[in-house]
Amino acid sequence: MKVLIIGFGNMGQTYASSFTSSGFICSKDVIVLNRSEVEKKKRFSVEKSNFYTEPSKSIFDVDIIILAVKPQDFLTLASSIKPFVTKEHIILSVMAGISMQSIQDKFDVNKVVRSMPNIPTQIGQGMTVFCASSDIDRKDLFIVQNLINTTGKSIYVDKEEMINAATAISGSGPAYVYYFMNAMVESAIELGFSTSEAEFLVGQTFTGAVQLQNRSKESHQQWIDKVSSKGGTTEAALAIFNKYNLNDNISEALYAANQKAIELGV
Repeated sequence: MKVLIIGFGNMGQTYASSFTSSGFICSKDVIVLNRSEVEKKKRFSVEKSNFYTEPSKSIFDVDIIILAVKPQDFLTLASSIKPFVTKEHIILSVMAGISMQSIQDKFDVNKVVRSMPNIPTQIGQGMTVFCASSDIDRKDLFIVQNLINTTGKSIYVDKEEMINAATAISGSGPAYVYYFMNAMVESAIELGFSTSEAEFLVGQTFTGAVQLQNRSKESHQQWIDKVSSKGGTTEAALAIFNKYNLNDNISEALYAANQKAIELGV
């Protein structure tokens, strides 16, 4: 199986590295099309001869085309590569907001998979939500999911609109985690810890809490109850969260992210 990755930014590099390091695809079968020359240090997972800056018929002799460019570059890209795209190609898009119908219309193709990965894919701990057009059969879907899973874990959804919801939850989600962690670090410093101590304290707290929850069958609420004790410190902190309706604020924020994803869609 041969793959063409169009766009070699963070996501393009992540895919190239994950595909080859997992052994799922040989480096000689990963081709990259990028509008500018790629620094040598970024060619760690792809053979030098497989890098191109201009489209041509020969480099489209592949099974899967991955669109890893910025959404705002989609129309320009489509006009430049449409002559080389065929109905036999499977198109895997990681472009936020670009619908499967738009991709099908611009390239005159049928087999399209749309996905929403998040930034931990860079270390193989990503979360990707994806959906597929009706022309993608079970075999093709299995192959695509195996490719995606080299970067972490994935969920398949039947309804394309759920990609917008995934953008709000898992796509943007790491930023919410970092926001909360940053607030805790700042508070820890105010309480007397050094910056390095505060960052280590908060980082390990998050890592440990997530791993503990993942290894158990307890719900998040059950773990909250286990950590809290009547009249204790945790209860005092949670009382402030509840006083300012933090749970409702989070729901409102995620709804806003979902609405923005819908607005940006084409």
